[in-house]
Amino acid sequence: MPPLRAANLLDTIEGSRLHSHDCPRWQRWGPYLSERQWGTVREDYSENGTAWDYFPHDHARSRAYRWGEDGLAGFGDDTLSWCVSLALWNRHDPILKERLYGLTNAQGNHGEDVKELYFYLDGTPTHSYMRMLYKYPHAAFPYDDLIQENARRGADMPEYEILDTGVFDDERYFDVQVEYAKHTPEDIVMRVTVENRADQAASIDLLPQIWARNKWSWKGLQDKPSLVKSVTAQGNVQVTGRQQGHDTIVVTAWTKDADGAVPDWRFCENETNVKRLFGTDGTGPFKDGFNDWIVQGDTHAVRNDSGTRAAAHVPLELGPHGRAVVFMRWRPESAPDDAPLDVDALFTQRLAEADAFYAALQHEIADADARLVQRQALAGMLWSKQYYQFDVQRWLEGDPGQPAPPAGRKHGRNTDWRHLCNADIVSMPDKWEYPWYASWDLAFHAAAFALIDPAFAKRQLLLLVKDRYQHPNGQLPAYEWAFGDANPPVHAWAAWRVYEIDRALTGKADRDFLELVFHKLLLNFSWWVNRKDADGRNIFQGGFLGLDNVGIFDRSAPLPTGGHLDQADGTAWMAAYALDLMRIALELAVANHVFVDIGVKFFEHFLYIAEAVSCEDDSETGLWDSADEFFYDKLRLTDGTSIPLRIRSIVGLIPLFAVHVLEQRLHGDLPGLRARLVWFLEHRPDLARLVSRWDQPGKSNSLLLSLLRGHRMKALLRRTLDETEFLSDHGVRALSRVHRDAPFEFKYGGQSFGAKYLPAESDSRVFGGNSNWRGPVWMPVNYLLIESLYEFHRYYGDDFRVEYPTGSGEKFSLSEIADELARRITTLFLRNKDGRRPVMGAYPLLEADPRSQDLVLFHEYFHGDNGRGVGASHQTGWSGLVALLLQPRAAAASGSLPVMSGADVAVAMK
Repeated sequence: MPPLRAANLLDTIEGSRLHSHDCPRWQRWGPYLSERQWGTVREDYSENGTAWDYFPHDHARSRAYRWGEDGLAGFGDDTLSWCVSLALWNRHDPILKERLYGLTNAQGNHGEDVKELYFYLDGTPTHSYMRMLYKYPHAAFPYDDLIQENARRGADMPEYEILDTGVFDDERYFDVQVEYAKHTPEDIVMRVTVENRADQAASIDLLPQIWARNKWSWKGLQDKPSLVKSVTAQGNVQVTGRQQGHDTIVVTAWTKDADGAVPDWRFCENETNVKRLFGTDGTGPFKDGFNDWIVQGDTHAVRNDSGTRAAAHVPLELGPHGRAVVFMRWRPESAPDDAPLDVDALFTQRLAEADAFYAALQHEIADADARLVQRQALAGMLWSKQYYQFDVQRWLEGDPGQPAPPAGRKHGRNTDWRHLCNADIVSMPDKWEYPWYASWDLAFHAAAFALIDPAFAKRQLLLLVKDRYQHPNGQLPAYEWAFGDANPPVHAWAAWRVYEIDRALTGKADRDFLELVFHKLLLNFSWWVNRKDADGRNIFQGGFLGLDNVGIFDRSAPLPTGGHLDQADGTAWMAAYALDLMRIALELAVANHVFVDIGVKFFEHFLYIAEAVSCEDDSETGLWDSADEFFYDKLRLTDGTSIPLRIRSIVGLIPLFAVHVLEQRLHGDLPGLRARLVWFLEHRPDLARLVSRWDQPGKSNSLLLSLLRGHRMKALLRRTLDETEFLSDHGVRALSRVHRDAPFEFKYGGQSFGAKYLPAESDSRVFGGNSNWRGPVWMPVNYLLIESLYEFHRYYGDDFRVEYPTGSGEKFSLSEIADELARRITTLFLRNKDGRRPVMGAYPLLEADPRSQDLVLFHEYFHGDNGRGVGASHQTGWSGLVALLLQPRAAAASGSLPVMSGADVAVAMK
């Protein structure tokens, strides 16, 4: 098959729009509202950091947010100065459905958990077209039932989900589809199509709404925004929105197929209802005005003429399987509107443009189901963009005119991150359970985003190294609950991958981007070396490193035994980091030879790490266990005792990720490079002998840089590819299944610590309880493993063969095994021979419904035995990497599947 040509994407209307100078205007408006602003750290002004309790869901409808906004199917500009969303009422709920509901960390028996049915179905990178689906029951939403039943269940029991409550039985619900289409970058239409799925009639109230984010309360602004109703000369009702520094907008709403339902505009203020929440005097109408008017019938809760929030109320009476369509349009007042806009034609056109864009991307994907899954994965990532604002200094000190935060907070969470000031559109893991960025998640997001919008992917990676994000000491922020935690250092890997894909799709090598990231990552690498190598032996710690409960201790807390852990994963991540920075430096050296020296420096640093980690288990530093032929963490006690913790987990497989093939054909002409490398290897034959195989040139006259030589790599792969250990039908597990029947136990000082194989949810609230690395399949580590095998194959070629699966007697090349692992993990989302998607194992009602079988959730991680989706149901973030894995390998040469090296991309571009 021919490789994917960049022209295929660029020649589409959406592709040309995306790569035009006008793209920033097209991307100014997008799905940038959070799905949960309540219960977040940035809205928490408590003394003890109890974010879930300080700003609970019950306050969300009544209390103005400080740092952002949330809403159902939300849309807004890139500072959320104007926000749009949908509110619903089925005439049975105790509150208006304005935002997605879920349980807090304390309420859920496995931590925080959204309890709604919603699906991101489509989208374009410029947000010229977006579509999502929300399923809303006829009966009262079971808020109390969800809370009480999950409270009754322990951590050893399954979660009680919305489908378990019975409110969706017999299809007694509404399908509410929300679409956005842009006529121009600022002239936008929301189309809401609501369908009664039941055999009996049902009523529903729709309230498309628009509002101004509350900035005036915190900054003491006198000039508040306003939304004012008026009647045009033609007799049409419109709302005019004005605020300082922004174009005046005109908002209209109307219905179609709704038996004469006419929108009725009402207004309130986006301000806290101090009477309801705090029992103090205040003048309304408040933020919860629409709720009190619709649900409680309080006509004094709203105004008829103006406010900072406006909603178009549309009451609907739908017969069996009846449907109705409601529109809301907003546009600049200055924009000409001479001819009536044909909104149906607009949506048809924008959808056709989206179809053409994805057809160009997917022209080599033969399977229609694979195309559907890839498109929904990318839609989930596009919908998970969010405007994220958080000024830690202002958060700690408080706002003028507002009560001062408790004094104790100045010595609590994130107090050493006062420089951090974020106000950007950021790719979120998801916008309900993780409505805040995480540094290693964002790296994987960027790699996937590069497939459709490499410019956005580059901007995401540059964000974390900006001065207002990156700590002055060089550390990258982890996540808002603890910016000072350490996530795996994968930023350099992501920068290289995005650079490759961007070069392939556009035909241009953006070395300015690469150099800018590189200089800032030098600071970050130094932070790791200076802060996470306790004894200066090139053996690293790192702590948590995103793997939650993978070990028997909380690795980010002081150990109950004293001492510290030498971590196989922390050390391997640093080895891979050194290789990635070396690779970037040598690419920059092609245009500027001064980078040769720093490239060699990282070559040497990698070898020093490789020497330390790869020594036998009886050495001072080594983490390799020669008896088990596996890498283990070592517990180093204060008396100097060293104890390997023999847990067979993903921690011991991560050394496979530190691999790079250095090819003569790419870098042989760089002045002084070969002489420097040869000198070092000849003067340190111990290092050359251990890891480089430099005197045994492989395919294309190349050098293999890896923590593992052939034998050790085969030993690790023997366990990795063993279906009784790591290998499942749907990818590689995070913990060997050998620990199901033989749990690991460690005793010290009268205490016992253990770990056993748990294929799905954790059975303990230790380490948080809402994620589990003791058996499930996780997408990011599987992706890196697949990529690493392709890289090993570049050196060893087809003649180097490994048994797959272990014990089968069948041997394959490493490239063929990588292909097969990619196939296994993509089967999580694809229909199997029974017509079921393993990831949707918890949604039998949807799987049995022909109209819902094409709805896919991507989940945070997956059951280690059957592939059921576990954890955050909408974490398309790093699970969106499946979009890359579904792209055929033939297309990889152009960079759209970043599992190939720069060499392959360079050859393809020639």
